[in-house]
Amino acid sequence: MTLAIETNNLRKEFDENIAVRGLTLQVQQGEVFGFLGPNGAGKTTSIKMLLGLTAPTSGRATLLGAPLGDRAARARMGFLPEHFRFHDWLTAHEFLQLHGQLYRMSAARLRQRTEELLELVGLTPFRDKQLRTFSKGMLQRIGLAQALLNDPALVFLDEPTSGLDPVGRRLVRDIIADLKKRGMTIFLNSHLLSEVEITCDRVAFIKQGVVIRVSELQTLVNGATRVTVRANGLTPNVLQGLGQWGKEIRADGNQVTLTVVNESALPAINRFLVAQNVEVYALTPQHLSLEDLFIQIVGTDGGL
Repeated sequence: MTLAIETNNLRKEFDENIAVRGLTLQVQQGEVFGFLGPNGAGKTTSIKMLLGLTAPTSGRATLLGAPLGDRAARARMGFLPEHFRFHDWLTAHEFLQLHGQLYRMSAARLRQRTEELLELVGLTPFRDKQLRTFSKGMLQRIGLAQALLNDPALVFLDEPTSGLDPVGRRLVRDIIADLKKRGMTIFLNSHLLSEVEITCDRVAFIKQGVVIRVSELQTLVNGATRVTVRANGLTPNVLQGLGQWGKEIRADGNQVTLTVVNESALPAINRFLVAQNVEVYALTPQHLSLEDLFIQIVGTDGGL
């Protein structure tokens, strides 16, 4: 498939501080791509490099087939930053009009898009209210409208559901799903892993400025399984033998838990235990959540 984003060893140094060590990834056109990592992993700096807001120290990248900083390509992108500072003396309608004029949109097209987007994010009743009167969630939604104003081919959403209530998060999820149907590429950074799990096609895990894993989300979530075994006779030799199917083996009396690649290993595990004269009372599988997998992949040294 055609790539919306392709990077090769992008690196960013601030004096002696290395913010991004070597960002290498590929994002396909038309997919919702999740970008996950602990605090300080280099997510925000990576996004700034891709948007041309800061220059990489080394490495290369293309967005929409053009090199970083290409003005024609940038005109086809949208961006909702995590920490936005909007002109709070403007009304919602004036705010979108201002950004549309910066895009040099025609008056007729801008008028149409403004009304469409206010309706899309549920702010039509507040079109003539100043942004300083908006709640955090309403500001998040007008920011999303701004990011979509130019009908971009590629949009970067940095914590798009931050500050939203469940209804607002559902609205954003529905909007993202609709954008995907229309062929838009969405690059999504969010600490709400339950939202990522519902929304994204693929995810990349970044740690210390390096992508350590990229996976199809459904394959990742549906594959890894935590198995709890309740039995008598769980000797050290038996626990060691379970290592051929799983990892993160933890024993506590008559119960042991381990993580396996998928459920197909369960019959073999049961046969092994019976052959070792273990009395098995229960063998219970449970699919891991994205939060469990995040901890497993990047560790526990820092949150999202």
